[in-house]
Amino acid sequence: MKTYRIAAIPGDGIGVEVIAAGVEVLQALAGRDGSFGFAFDHFDWGSDYYKRTGLMMPEDGREQIKGHDAIFFGAVGAPDVPDHVTLWGLRLAICQPFDQYANVRPTRVLPGITSPLRSVSGPELDWVIVRENSEGEYAGVGGRVHKGFPEEVATDVSMMTRSGVARIIRYAFRLARSRPRKLLTVVTKSNAQRHAMVMWDEIAAEVAAEFPDVTWDKMLVDAMTMRMVIKPQSIDTIVATNLHADILSDLAAALAGSLGIAPTANLNPERAFPSMFEPIHGSAFDIAGQGIANPIGTFWTATMMLDHLGEPAASARLMRAIERVTADKSFHTPDLGGKATTRQVTDAVIAAIAGDNA
Repeated sequence: MKTYRIAAIPGDGIGVEVIAAGVEVLQALAGRDGSFGFAFDHFDWGSDYYKRTGLMMPEDGREQIKGHDAIFFGAVGAPDVPDHVTLWGLRLAICQPFDQYANVRPTRVLPGITSPLRSVSGPELDWVIVRENSEGEYAGVGGRVHKGFPEEVATDVSMMTRSGVARIIRYAFRLARSRPRKLLTVVTKSNAQRHAMVMWDEIAAEVAAEFPDVTWDKMLVDAMTMRMVIKPQSIDTIVATNLHADILSDLAAALAGSLGIAPTANLNPERAFPSMFEPIHGSAFDIAGQGIANPIGTFWTATMMLDHLGEPAASARLMRAIERVTADKSFHTPDLGGKATTRQVTDAVIAAIAGDNA
């Protein structure tokens, strides 16, 4: 029997709660399947670790996890630690050195969940957002001089490379090709950012020639926000920069009903390093410890991890269980307007896995 080694990093806030739920569900799924298993190694890295040590993770942290088959990540961020410390000290400290350059965020309206868009009953909103995850606006290049003085200057330099842009656009075209509609939208801001964004547009046109079976268009990011709201049915696969896709994917999750249900995969497609899987919702300290965090985003993220590990049948079984549970509004957590707890939703998904005869 194949056993997958998973590095579980719950992180901060509700990350601790939803990763624990995700581990339970994955173990139940493995038990139901019988052909594979999981060995979870747990790492207590995050803001509490930082308060004890001055580091978000140990200096040899990446060495400790680079041999795992995947990383299961909860959230990062705490109200009493600066956001740039938590993000750069943990999540980006894993994503960038492990070259997890393809951040993939599927979005659709799950059964039983109501989109805030009046024109959407479900099938009209079924998207995948591909986010460049290694450079761009989050390259970390810049600095501050004359700090604290009236003439202080601060810069953040967005670094775009031809190789980095080409590989993410090519990845997005391949993904679009694999979907029924074979439709890709390339999002930039090339009217205002006339160097890097124009390069994005040019590279997109070059790469598109390799995919004659994929229909593609391009949009400015501000116009794209309007299209997502007004014409959701016109969209399928989206590719954008690190910053633009980060913002668009939060809007997409909200339009699908809740940030609490949204999944993410941080992929190193070449598999030179482990990929990392995390729900979008963040640490949500306002509800941490109350037992009401929505674990659906973590479970959906787990389906992406299973697909990456080469277990599509188990991934499909878990997705069916998720859809069966979200269809029952008695299992909706407060973010979806319900009163269910993390425990109740987790138990319901495990029961649905056990009862799945497909």
